[in-house]
Amino acid sequence: MKTNENKIPELNLPRTIHLVPMDHIDGFDVRPGFYEVNGATAIPGGVNFTVYSRSATSIELLLFRREEAEPFAVLPFPHHYRIGNVYSMIVFKLNIEEFEYAYRVDGPYEPKKGLIFNKNKYLLDPYAKAVTGQSCWGATSPRGQHYRARVVKDDFDWEDMAAPLLPMEDLIIYELHVRGYTKHQSSGVFKPGTFAGLMEKLPYLLELGVNVVELMPIFEFDEMQDYREVDGEKLCNYWGYNTVSFFAPNTSYTASTEYNREGNELKKLIQTFNQHGIEVYLDVVFNHTAEGNEKGPFFSFKGFDNNIYYLLTPDGYYYNFSGCGNSLNCNHPIVRQMILDCLRYWVTTYRVNGFRFDLASILGRNEDGTPMNKPPLLQSLAFDPILGDVKLIAEAWDADGLYQVGTFPSWNRWAEWNGRYRDDMRRYIKGDPGMAQAAALRIAGSTDIYEVHARENASVNFLTCHDGFTLYDLFSYNQKHNEKNGWNNTDGCNDNHSWNCGAEGDTDNPEVLTLRRRMIRNAFSLLMCSRGIPMFLAGDEFCNTQFGNNNAYCHDNIISWLDWSLLEKNHDIFEFFQYMIRFRKEHRLLRINVSDGTCGLPDVSFHGVTPWYTQFSRQDHYIAVMFSGQDKDTGPQVIYIASNAYWEELQITLPELPASMCWEVAVDTWNETQSVYSVPGSSFTIRPRSVMVLVGK
Repeated sequence: MKTNENKIPELNLPRTIHLVPMDHIDGFDVRPGFYEVNGATAIPGGVNFTVYSRSATSIELLLFRREEAEPFAVLPFPHHYRIGNVYSMIVFKLNIEEFEYAYRVDGPYEPKKGLIFNKNKYLLDPYAKAVTGQSCWGATSPRGQHYRARVVKDDFDWEDMAAPLLPMEDLIIYELHVRGYTKHQSSGVFKPGTFAGLMEKLPYLLELGVNVVELMPIFEFDEMQDYREVDGEKLCNYWGYNTVSFFAPNTSYTASTEYNREGNELKKLIQTFNQHGIEVYLDVVFNHTAEGNEKGPFFSFKGFDNNIYYLLTPDGYYYNFSGCGNSLNCNHPIVRQMILDCLRYWVTTYRVNGFRFDLASILGRNEDGTPMNKPPLLQSLAFDPILGDVKLIAEAWDADGLYQVGTFPSWNRWAEWNGRYRDDMRRYIKGDPGMAQAAALRIAGSTDIYEVHARENASVNFLTCHDGFTLYDLFSYNQKHNEKNGWNNTDGCNDNHSWNCGAEGDTDNPEVLTLRRRMIRNAFSLLMCSRGIPMFLAGDEFCNTQFGNNNAYCHDNIISWLDWSLLEKNHDIFEFFQYMIRFRKEHRLLRINVSDGTCGLPDVSFHGVTPWYTQFSRQDHYIAVMFSGQDKDTGPQVIYIASNAYWEELQITLPELPASMCWEVAVDTWNETQSVYSVPGSSFTIRPRSVMVLVGK
């Protein structure tokens, strides 16, 4: 019996399908389909449609011609086409380029049991690989009822591309918004606001030196959700944390329409970046969907199995651990399998290198909303073979107060956004009393948080991200300024730990401007010298501003777009970022413990104005963290990171080095340009509010 040569490799389906007699529905020949292949899949001679619902009583497949509101064919799944809770049907002689599809699902309406079936709703396939009606950003036509899907032909040629597979300790993550990165006319790209526009910036990214780009949500989302106008400004859901379809890329981020080839531009971006040593991570939102609560739209999951896909209260309402109206029921076996299928799809079909999970603590909640000790979903992702080389990064908290930084269930597989690094370092850098010891621990890799759990490379260190102030605004504003969001400045965090350096917002005061630039250098130098995985927000390298807005989720304008004219204006800051990134790459000692006792010094030690100082007090504003070990390229090495958050200069005594070594200053943020010079003797002066990094060779 021949098998392999008669199979389609990607699905293991037979090339000819004639084993079961055909049925005839609405002018089409049909037969039972492939029940284990979810979604809509082109096969020789037709299309296989598979969908499931536990509580539905009947399901209809609706076929539409492009741009037409009503279906040209309605194909009810025959009763005998259902096996268990799965409906599957092959429709023959369908050209994938000539139709779009949706479903209608009938079933009981018992809201207190979470059952809200509505046979009049057009429903989007939960496994849709492309969503129609979304390719034009900002379209204001009615949404929800009109979501439909296309069948995607995956014929992208990956050639012989291999993933970079960068070690965790070598990552330098650069977070960006695909549209906002190049949308402003100052970006100078030919295809602004798109994947192609981002690819035009590849030479810039290589020049900067980052090796990971983390893309804010690119799953299909509804940017017009909660659309409104405030003072003549059109506000939308710009960030994209409101997923419509987990398997479909946002087609409004493409430079051209890709009918039935949706995703090719994104694939080309990932391929090109990977070929140049840059990994691509996706910020994924599995904690909620764009369907919201009982007042929200009804376009997909609610209509298939509302009480399975969402966490519901005993009386049928939506738990809102996300702050966005609903919470996905992630540890239900059906939802857990969908999430696993989704991530596998993005890894195998798009070659994505990593994922950052938004509000990841929700992924560990039980069906009653309580946190689980060993969440099945997180364990499945940690041990899944397809995801074996993929980076998994958790935002280890949610909007209901569950905070798991340092305790996120990991199986030594998950890294975390270290929110304590952000908060402790911000407070220390701006000069808050009593923060010296916490800052020293954060620089040393937050061993107080992670080492007790034997977790390596778990801490993603960051001072800025999309949510909050930019780095420039962190030292330009004492308070948030979110008035243009339309909520009377009540939205966004109040505990920003920021400092305006003497003037709120824009100023011509040269002393304030000089101090701000030095504070930016201080912050970035400490970030690059901290053990853990550094991450920073795109635009920080040239002082991009959001004008004090710390919650710019709704602004598709200059508040959120990068102003590339600032790159020339603040080129010295860009050069400093380059220098520090290069310095981190050149000194493995900053990234990982490489101690072998060669130097006769401990791997990590803390120091004050006198060496070997370990008793921190509330009055301390100076800290030094020293790493020592064996650098694989330069031999024995010691790095001494000195930080003075005090407003006066200090005289520092250095630890004594072995006789064969001497101290050199490699970084001094008091100066705008960096140069290496030797330190005579055993002491040096550190200027007010500055950072120095010394290397013992």
